[in-house]
Amino acid sequence: QVQLVESGGGLVQAGDSLRLSCAASGLTFSQSVMAWFRQAPGKEREFAAAISRSGKNILYADSVKGRFTISRDNAKNLVVLQMNSLKTEDTAVYYCAAAPTLLISRSSSAYESWGQGTQVTVSS
Repeated sequence: QVQLVESGGGLVQAGDSLRLSCAASGLTFSQSVMAWFRQAPGKEREFAAAISRSGKNILYADSVKGRFTISRDNAKNLVVLQMNSLKTEDTAVYYCAAAPTLLISRSSSAYESWGQGTQVTVSS
């Protein structure tokens, strides 16, 4: 059974940083594309960042590019989203997702497994 467990969310002020982690189990992590999505209140879930199996290929949403960094440690089955210069519009529940595929994708339909989410709240 695949388990993705996010941690690191919290309440911060605009301009602060947060580091989200996702611990994966029950899957061949090194063979899985990993991604972060987010869902703000009253809005649809949206793509934030994705990283290929090797970590060499990365995609970011335009809204987070230059501020967020996704990385992975295949030895620890861990994917991390470092979020800097946070804005109030980054407030959302952040979800970790996994896909046993070769190509990274911005589409949520490409991802088979999801974590329970971690709340990030950015105050002004």
